[in-house]
Amino acid sequence: MPDAKSPWTPPEFGALPQMAAQSLPQMLQAMTGLGFAGSGLLQLQQDYLRDAAALWNEATHAADQEPPKAPADRRFAAADWAGHPSSAFLAGMYLLNARTLLAMTDEVQADEKTRQRLRFAVQQWIDAASPSNYLALNPEAQRKAIETKGQSIAQGMQHLLHDLRQGHMSQTDESLFEVGRNVATTEGSVVFENELFQLIEYKPLTAKVHARPLLIVPPCINKFYILDLQPQNSLVRHALEQGQRVFLLSWVNADESIEHKTWNDYIEDAAIRAIDEVRAISKQETINTLGFCIGGTILATALAVQAARGERPAQSMTLLTAFLDFSDTGVLDLFVDEQMVALREMSLGQGGLLKGQELASTFSFLRSNDLVWNYVVGNYLKGETPPPFDLLYWNSDSTNLPGPMYCWYLRNTYLENNLVEPGKVKVCGQPVDLGAIDVPTFMYASREDHIVPWKSAYLNTKVLSNKLSFVLGASGHIAGVINPPGAKKRSHWTNAKLPATADDWFKGATEHPGSWWPAWDKWLAAQAGPLVAAPKTAGDRNHKPIEPAPGRYVKQRA
Repeated sequence: MPDAKSPWTPPEFGALPQMAAQSLPQMLQAMTGLGFAGSGLLQLQQDYLRDAAALWNEATHAADQEPPKAPADRRFAAADWAGHPSSAFLAGMYLLNARTLLAMTDEVQADEKTRQRLRFAVQQWIDAASPSNYLALNPEAQRKAIETKGQSIAQGMQHLLHDLRQGHMSQTDESLFEVGRNVATTEGSVVFENELFQLIEYKPLTAKVHARPLLIVPPCINKFYILDLQPQNSLVRHALEQGQRVFLLSWVNADESIEHKTWNDYIEDAAIRAIDEVRAISKQETINTLGFCIGGTILATALAVQAARGERPAQSMTLLTAFLDFSDTGVLDLFVDEQMVALREMSLGQGGLLKGQELASTFSFLRSNDLVWNYVVGNYLKGETPPPFDLLYWNSDSTNLPGPMYCWYLRNTYLENNLVEPGKVKVCGQPVDLGAIDVPTFMYASREDHIVPWKSAYLNTKVLSNKLSFVLGASGHIAGVINPPGAKKRSHWTNAKLPATADDWFKGATEHPGSWWPAWDKWLAAQAGPLVAAPKTAGDRNHKPIEPAPGRYVKQRA
């Protein structure tokens, strides 16, 4: 080993990093068949050799100085990685290779979408190749195996077999949760149902309620109880506490009996039907409406269809992290092109089911280190049982969709963005013009949302026209929405003006600490009419309670 004070020279360094610097571009080019821009690639190779040399010197001089520090990555944060020079070097070289490969994708000579797809594919390969994912290379898992005399490995195998039997990876201890027992527990009754949905009316929590009720349309690609997880983080319960009379559409988990249902069916026989039933029960000409994610797209489409029929059943609309304009769908755009959509239409367009687990896996791999490999290491290599977490239990409770409905949605939104062009498509026999939805609208987006990027959600302000409010919250697609005031977490931004671009809106916005829910409460109260005595029973003589909330539809497993 050279003297710790002597400078590094190439002969001491060895040939391996030089070979890697030359072979990484060749490997990537062989995988993709794409060429590189020359000058940028040369700089990347020089940077790679410099950084690899630093890692080599740190590893080979470890005996003469302090042990190397663990890389700044939570996968290698345990002391076991820094405690072994070879493990620290392995982790450091892995991270260097990862950075270099990702930087190389920016030098590929291709159009932007191809580069983005390549970057996503390379990222997936990088995440899977982490030394932390393999028992033979993970010193932390090895130490635990020794300390437990092999019990951690045996327990990990049991977890793996359990997950293989249940058909998905456990992200939490699912045995600790049950829908209706400790999630989705807000009291209410199912007051209407058909083959697509159940309508839940929740029991008021105040002596008086606003006369005009609120109908919530949750996403059909997930279970509704993301909005009613626990009492302390339930948006449903919060609305009830504010004196709102709350109804909610609970989607069926599609099976073969409805595998031919279309987008038209979901609009006419679900969204519009739910609106009509709530109006009938509440005896109100107009109601307030809320749509979350694809539920917002469904709700807006339904209101546009009704507007084309000369009907105005909504007093207001709230959209939570929802697309109307699909011109920039962020990372999900990587998966959608004509070939992919045509293939889906061939396999599912005339009938069949899009399996919920397929959608769940896709969304998990958008954040594969957090939602996939983290559990491979914890569950299988270390034999740990994941801690209880209601949101991750919900995340694993996937739902199926009818193939024809999904295919129409895929082509007319993500691929062709037809809904945003007035009259471009017909739904339920009516030309769709979202601009004809002439109601006050509250729009919420999350700043770190990778499903509905906030700047894309801001485009909704150009689609709609009447009395628009736009609020931006911190965090992501789910955590940003489910942010109760009592938690005193995060912050949100408001700006009464709606300039042409999202960036200009943000420049003029004011940041407020805490939840955005109180801002919505104030806005919704102004749309909800006078306070009246709360109903003593659910439904009416034409809508007798069928069963207690949350109903049996939400309990159906995919």
